[in-house]
Amino acid sequence: MTRYTNFNTLVRSKFDTRVQKISINAGFTCPNRDGSKGRGGCTYCNNQTFVPGYCHPVKTISQQIEEGIGFFRKKEKYNDQAYLAYFQSYTNTYDSLEKLESVYGEALRHPGVKGIVVGTRPDCVDERILAYFAGLARDHYVMIEYGIESTSDKTLERINRGHDYQCAVDAIELTASMGLQVGAHMILGLPGEDRDLILTHADRLSKLPLDALKLHQLQLVKGTIMAREAREHPELFSFFSADAYLDLLVDFLERLNPAIAIERFVSQSPKAFLISPDWGLKNFEFVTLVERRLEERGTWQGRLYKGE
Repeated sequence: MTRYTNFNTLVRSKFDTRVQKISINAGFTCPNRDGSKGRGGCTYCNNQTFVPGYCHPVKTISQQIEEGIGFFRKKEKYNDQAYLAYFQSYTNTYDSLEKLESVYGEALRHPGVKGIVVGTRPDCVDERILAYFAGLARDHYVMIEYGIESTSDKTLERINRGHDYQCAVDAIELTASMGLQVGAHMILGLPGEDRDLILTHADRLSKLPLDALKLHQLQLVKGTIMAREAREHPELFSFFSADAYLDLLVDFLERLNPAIAIERFVSQSPKAFLISPDWGLKNFEFVTLVERRLEERGTWQGRLYKGE
């Protein structure tokens, strides 16, 4: 029995081969970093925690793709897999349409790239930008991945997101209406959010036309505003043990619309940056634990989902 909807299985079926994302840094910034909406960025964010060594904005898009393909061919020893250019760092629609056309056009001209995944904020898209991506999607795989992080406006303000939840709802619905694949990112355990509120996120997300969802536990990493806040007010922070997070995930999945595929359950920051929690588990090891816990509890994604 398949107890949750696995994104990797679904995306592989679209290409009939193994699919690997290559992270690309195109040199964009964010509106809550450059002063447009704020300074300092989201309180939890340090982009260095998820940017691989080959991914650096001084290199061209093509260079980063070439080095990424070389890295994974050497590491994984797969020669026939498909590659998706993953624009993950900062806000990858926060520029002129001409700049976006240049960046994504270069990526898709590479013969090894079968599609793009564009990480962005819900307040940094409009119909004109999404129409451009919809045009690309006629011949390529295109997913727009939104950082939602929380469905609570109080939390979003606290972590300096610079937009409310309704902004995310509007962007996701518009993106889906234009025929694009839509992904979302959520952090479970942000300051001030208890278990009941976290499970409410699952109910709210279930109403959205999402194709994929990344779930990450809150991690405190060096070089962030949140790390400073935790030093000054440690009483405001608590972090899950691996076992407690497993149970929370299962409860979350039970309430989540089974049409939404799960792409990730955890985040894994480099040890050089990680402050807390350090579970000592690889992503694939945690997936095994989730599958085991679902089986032990005799449950599955969507068991408690009530639908519309």
